[in-house]
Amino acid sequence: MHILERDITLNVGREKLWAFMSTPANLNELTPADLQFQIVSSLPETMHEGLMIQYRIKIPMLGWQNWVTEITHIREGEYFVDEQRLGPYRLWHHQHRLEAISADQTRMVDRVSYLLPFWFAGELVHALWVEKMLDDIFSYRAKRLGEIFA
Repeated sequence: MHILERDITLNVGREKLWAFMSTPANLNELTPADLQFQIVSSLPETMHEGLMIQYRIKIPMLGWQNWVTEITHIREGEYFVDEQRLGPYRLWHHQHRLEAISADQTRMVDRVSYLLPFWFAGELVHALWVEKMLDDIFSYRAKRLGEIFA
């Protein structure tokens, strides 16, 4: 299993960051344009446990991929978890944690546990391409969040 963990500190209060992160439509703001991210399902204003989100992304070398994630756990203002139900990974479990540092600073920790399909071939593709792609996506997220909450 692979683990990707990112930790960023943003100059925004936890409540305001939670309001942004718990709005499913804001995922568009945090996804690099080259993935041509498209939300397919209708979305509520805020997420809830059991929410299924269907979208499409264009992955270089693989083309369009349908992806369905479910919001499986929420502790209001503190964390939520999304898990892939259909998509390019064999396993995708993504924890988003928000920790107040002060009234106007929040630490956000993303921890993704994931596996690729096709065992040995999947591990080779991970080493050659997927690991860097995910690193780039989460670097983009951090940059965009820094811009949004500058």
